[in-house]
Amino acid sequence: MSIALAFKSILSAPSNEKLMVRYAKTGENTLLTQLYDACGDDLYHFVLTLSEPHLAKDICQKTWLKVIEKKHLYSNSGQFKAWLFTLAHNQLIDELRSQKLTTDQTDTLPSHQAGAAQTQNQQQLANRFDQALCGLPFEQREAFCLQQEGFSLEQISHITHSKTETIKSRLRYAKIQLRKQLESLEA
Repeated sequence: MSIALAFKSILSAPSNEKLMVRYAKTGENTLLTQLYDACGDDLYHFVLTLSEPHLAKDICQKTWLKVIEKKHLYSNSGQFKAWLFTLAHNQLIDELRSQKLTTDQTDTLPSHQAGAAQTQNQQQLANRFDQALCGLPFEQREAFCLQQEGFSLEQISHITHSKTETIKSRLRYAKIQLRKQLESLEA
């Protein structure tokens, strides 16, 4: 039985953290490709919830370029995905600042359409939720989306450069606002 477990662990894919450490040491493009395959969609989805599609693609591209440029700065002290999302967060904030958008103005970014394969009820619900999510202030929407991606309070705090108590408040207010907005849309 232990031989089977040992064999299984040999065949299993390495973690993102191990891939990044190896990539930082060797610079092998195949390792970067594996990281992109593992995290690219999640990164795009996260940035897309905070911006419009064209900007999201641009930010993701810039983030992966930062991974390439700053690979030597990666420390295996935490989750690779948290480091990646921190890079994306910083890229997005820099881009919004360069466009001279204030945090309040980012609330008016366009919402996204649900997939065509969904049923009409699912599409309506998804559109209502998307509308409610886009109605949140930027900081609340960001914290909520990061939590939905599976990050802990401490990780969200690190990614957004905010205190943990601030993140808790943002999440609480985001959930209250989402609930109110969804209830008002149903009425």
